[in-house]
Amino acid sequence: MKLEGQVALITGGSSGIGLATARRFVAEGARVVITGRRDDALQAAAAELGSAAIVMRSDILNAGDRAALFAEIDRHFGHLDVVFANAGMVKNAAIADMSEATFDEVLRANVTSVFLTVQGALPLLRTGSSIVVNGSVAANAGFFPGAGAYAASKAGVHGMVQAMAAELSARGIRINTIVPGIVRTPLWGDHKLPLDTAKARSDRMQARVPLDRWGEPAEMAGVVLFLASSDAAYLQGAEISVDGGLRGATYGAPVYRA
Repeated sequence: MKLEGQVALITGGSSGIGLATARRFVAEGARVVITGRRDDALQAAAAELGSAAIVMRSDILNAGDRAALFAEIDRHFGHLDVVFANAGMVKNAAIADMSEATFDEVLRANVTSVFLTVQGALPLLRTGSSIVVNGSVAANAGFFPGAGAYAASKAGVHGMVQAMAAELSARGIRINTIVPGIVRTPLWGDHKLPLDTAKARSDRMQARVPLDRWGEPAEMAGVVLFLASSDAAYLQGAEISVDGGLRGATYGAPVYRA
């Protein structure tokens, strides 16, 4: 098993890509600590993952929660081998309509939280550890009107990882980014759009994907597992696109349909 005996932290691990990754990590022999903010989702994840998982209600942006999280990991395990900085949010609005407060909220949720996750985990990470950060194709490819804050936040994450890689290399810690495209997760259901509007947007986005379908959380989890494991031992600061070809199509490659 690829993560036999290792300890992994997954932020935002109670649903979507985070939960799918927790399942893979446990199946590969890891003990996992997952965080989230919804009690019902955390309880369901705990019931599914069983004794291999510690589940904590925690907001990484809250200093008290953050201190308690890393203290608990230290108390239980004394170290970390893998960190998947996955927690984030989507809030969309037209340029003219987005408030400064909302823009700042998205950047804090998607950029500052990643920085604080890595910073908090550093004392527990050993030589040979791996950090995986959840990016997005939105950082480099136009998604849809209203996604300015989200795209800015993910571009910030991608740049920050490059700088972190330069610093962490000296400690023998790897950090890489998975770059999902459109993936069926609860994040995409949080916009409270009318059903017909949501379906029309979903269809438009799928039409831009050369593989002509949405990705699944389990498919993202497989790539996170690869980056976390020793199979990726010579990858540092890498970005792996898992988007069905969306980024290439956005840059002008034709989308052929049979």
